[in-house]
Amino acid sequence: MQILKRPMGEYQTNCYIVKIDNKEIIIDPGMGATEWVMANVQNPIAILNTHGHFDHVWSNSELQKRLNIPLYSPKGDVMLLQSSGWMPGLPPSTPDIEVEGDQTFEIGGIKIKFHHFPGHCPGCSMIEIGDAIFSGDFLFEGSIGRWDFPYSDSEAMRQSLKKFSTWREDKTLYPGHGNPTSVGKELQNVDYWLRVV
Repeated sequence: MQILKRPMGEYQTNCYIVKIDNKEIIIDPGMGATEWVMANVQNPIAILNTHGHFDHVWSNSELQKRLNIPLYSPKGDVMLLQSSGWMPGLPPSTPDIEVEGDQTFEIGGIKIKFHHFPGHCPGCSMIEIGDAIFSGDFLFEGSIGRWDFPYSDSEAMRQSLKKFSTWREDKTLYPGHGNPTSVGKELQNVDYWLRVV
């Protein structure tokens, strides 16, 4: 598996391309992601969203049209794909597959598991592919997603942190912003965040 990353837009939101067996999966195509994605895919099979905030989904619709591949988005955030109070110019997109909670898919022979961790927003999820976990805006290196935005929920964030605290398998985390980290490293911070949220 090969993972390409490019921070996109003003918020430097990480767009990822996962290459497996001569197939590509695009994760969180944000602002200005289209040309970079088009230059780096040959056989794309799906677009995945970790959640619905504008800086992670801006190029959804353009890539859907140009690549004619399905878009998978968490059901709780579908309303955020249609409009954004922060960025009124958001190009609206409609998922082909609305992901409900913790759900596993096989796309082109590749196993993809969505892990639902609401709090930052209703649909906030981490996506597991092989030994990699794309944590979106739930977990960052030494930090977690904000819980003071519209549609955020501090109690849901607390429950998500408790759910994450039960994880035991250490894998690399690729967050929506910043540098990679790991499940093991971020488990060390859970007790602190539970006191803060």
